[in-house]
Amino acid sequence: MAYPFIGITVAVLAIIGIAAMFWPPAAWLLLVVVPLVAMGVADLLQSRHAVRRNFPLLGKGRYLLEMIRPEINQYFIESEQDGRPLNREQRSIVYQRSKRELQTLPFGTQLDVNAIGYEWMNHSILARHAADPPRITVGAGRCRQSYAASILNISAMSYGSLSGAAVRALNGGAAIGGFAHNTGEGGIGDHHRQGGDLIWQIGTGYFGCRTSEGRFDPDRFQEQAAAESIRMIEVKLSQGAKPGHGGILPAAKITPEIASIRGVPMGRDVLSPPAHSAFDSPRGLLEFLAELRERSGGKPVGFKLCVGDPVEFLAICRAMHESGLRPDFITVDGGEGGTGAAPLEFSNRVGTPLADGLAFVHNALTGFGLRPDLRLIASGKIVTGFDLVRAFALGADLCNAARGFMLSLGCIQARRCNSNHCPVGVATTNPRLERGLVVSDKRIRVANYHAETLTACMELLGAAGHTHPEDVTPAMIHRRISAETVRTLDELIDWLEPGELVGGRTHRPAWQRWLDRSRADRFVATAG
Repeated sequence: MAYPFIGITVAVLAIIGIAAMFWPPAAWLLLVVVPLVAMGVADLLQSRHAVRRNFPLLGKGRYLLEMIRPEINQYFIESEQDGRPLNREQRSIVYQRSKRELQTLPFGTQLDVNAIGYEWMNHSILARHAADPPRITVGAGRCRQSYAASILNISAMSYGSLSGAAVRALNGGAAIGGFAHNTGEGGIGDHHRQGGDLIWQIGTGYFGCRTSEGRFDPDRFQEQAAAESIRMIEVKLSQGAKPGHGGILPAAKITPEIASIRGVPMGRDVLSPPAHSAFDSPRGLLEFLAELRERSGGKPVGFKLCVGDPVEFLAICRAMHESGLRPDFITVDGGEGGTGAAPLEFSNRVGTPLADGLAFVHNALTGFGLRPDLRLIASGKIVTGFDLVRAFALGADLCNAARGFMLSLGCIQARRCNSNHCPVGVATTNPRLERGLVVSDKRIRVANYHAETLTACMELLGAAGHTHPEDVTPAMIHRRISAETVRTLDELIDWLEPGELVGGRTHRPAWQRWLDRSRADRFVATAG
């Protein structure tokens, strides 16, 4: 194509020149043709892209089409059930609830109810009217400042990963709806102070409570934790988007304000370490949590993790049982990922999915007789009322959601969160893009989505004859596992008896192997 391009270029210029001799205005065509010729020559001379070098100008079409491929796929190709990570039906219900628009579905479900993996819950002849959503108290009996939480709250998303306008809208919505907003590990700034309750997340970078060397600063923590808006403190061990990797904030998204809040330099990617420096053992973790509870004035303190090696979590359970120290809550994140930018391999192949991780943690705590002592929070791809009910069936007391609340802000799942080019101003620090997000409007939508989703959840419970999430059991959720076979979650999961693991012996082979390799004084499994 290089030689034809040269020939065509010469021919076009000759034609324009001849035409201009008889009709002078034709010379204006050179204003269009000359830049195109210059672009074509540049394509010919560059050496990085073979397509452009071999097909000057035409080769650029490939990159243009590739750039808009997600939009073409989303708007013209995918069906209501297609699309990842959230399909069109899930996105639509969030938009409808955020705007309080019509939410009913005409002409029946579009799901294949005979497909393997299809899940449903059964209703009761003794169905009830939907009860008011309950509050779940975290830290009762242990904390001087226990917190009565909503059963649905905003999951961890840092300022910097999200725009300032997005954070203000989320916190403003939380203030309107009376639910909690997890800060993410990026520290607390003025954008978080719009009246909403905060769950302050502390990651391995200790942003907001770190020394200049990046280690935990207890005095700075105590000063920050005294804020009335901070209702709980969460130590992040790992997250579903990139468990074991640490956080990533690209340099392009770091503003002077973000650098000040986090205590980091400008101009460089901010990489949180993969592990904490404040502790290195299960017992050390529990002692660290106890210190945070005391220094915060008795606020509920817990930790978040995506389940990895089962032995490590059993080691934490052993430490709880032997020391008597307890977190007030544990947040279980799903390995299916979330809003965090992550390497492909980590997003796709690392970490236990939420359903499996949540059931395991609930089981382990039950086996050590610890389950009544703390609250369990589910975090991972929770969008609808049914998602809440399924999480309750697997052991959760309350839930956190991230992507659902992002959609309520106007997110269109463009999947450019890591590029600083979010077209709707949600996941960017670019002022030109951020101005498109009108906080006064979006905070109302955040509150609407929360309220409507809780209503849907309580209506599902009422249809099953219940009034409270604690009434939900694994037997309520049915799953098709083959064309002819249906099982409940009660049948599919090997549920442990209370206290079954306390003596160190169990008749369940896998659990026994994990128990034998766990120690309260170290995370690393012993040989076995």
